[in-house]
Amino acid sequence: MTAPRTFRIAAIPADGVGREVVAAGRAVLDALAADSYGAFAFDWQEFPWGCDHYERTGKMMDDDGLDRLGDFDAIYFGAVGWPTVPDHISLWGLRLKICQSFDQWANVRPVHFLPGVTSPLRGADDTELDWVVVRENSEGEYAGLGGRNLAGRGPGGEVALQSALFTEVGCERIMRYAFDLARTRDRRKVSSVTKSNAQQYGMVLWDDVFKRVAADYPDVETESVLVDAMAAKFVLRPEDLSVVVASNLNADILSDLGSALAGSLGLAASANLNPERRFPSMFEPVHGSAPDIAGQGLANPIGAVGSAALMLDHFGLPDQAARLRTAIEATTGAGVLSRDLGGTASTEDITKALIDALGA
Repeated sequence: MTAPRTFRIAAIPADGVGREVVAAGRAVLDALAADSYGAFAFDWQEFPWGCDHYERTGKMMDDDGLDRLGDFDAIYFGAVGWPTVPDHISLWGLRLKICQSFDQWANVRPVHFLPGVTSPLRGADDTELDWVVVRENSEGEYAGLGGRNLAGRGPGGEVALQSALFTEVGCERIMRYAFDLARTRDRRKVSSVTKSNAQQYGMVLWDDVFKRVAADYPDVETESVLVDAMAAKFVLRPEDLSVVVASNLNADILSDLGSALAGSLGLAASANLNPERRFPSMFEPVHGSAPDIAGQGLANPIGAVGSAALMLDHFGLPDQAARLRTAIEATTGAGVLSRDLGGTASTEDITKALIDALGA
């Protein structure tokens, strides 16, 4: 008999509903593994980092946290943030620290329209809509370069500088990732998003690199669109989208818009990838910690389970990833919907429905 493939996964539920959706995702993944006839298994280790940890220790994660995480095959992340801790501390102290330290430079966020979920787009019911946002995840506007100074001038005199970093290497690698992804899709098209009419250095570099990289992919259709025009296109002509590649900030905003158009941020899955596999990649839902509903069993676990499907793709288990996505579609199609989708199903209800659908 072939020995099962055991994947070591670091679970970091972190804050708020992150704890509930990670628990749900783990239950679904374990059910999937149990039904694999011993083909694969998951070895979980949970880390208690997050805002509670910060309030106890003054740190969002342990000092040796990155060293410990480096031994895992993947990281399964919940959500970060809590009202008692400033957002820039919680985000930079945990999620961004992991992303940047592990060079998880490709952030992939599919926009998928599910059966049974009402979209605010009028044509969503009778138009095939399915695109993916590829986000540069290591530099750009989130490079963390800048500072605050001159506070000694007195109230109202302080100055803050926030610099965006664009490198030719960083632009080229995310664009090639997007083009390679486009070649796997029914429509081979890459839409590049910038604001180069106003940001004449970093984003003009982005445009120049995009033109150069596109020449190596003559079989892929391309377009370059300003970010404000692309926001309108998401709403007015989403059927024209396939792969959208953009900088850290622009892709972050556009991917949230795409998820809202699909019905809810609670549906949004994402992967933070180190494609060279020098470090573990991290998989997380997009929705945030949602303090207003945390601990009430109301969280939507679909985004977390969709992120688990991306993790299975990363592990080279596309058939198992497809099983998860089919279970998601069966669950929403059957009307098992959380409150953010207009339903009444609890986190536990949806988790059970997903597991049941795996066995159908």
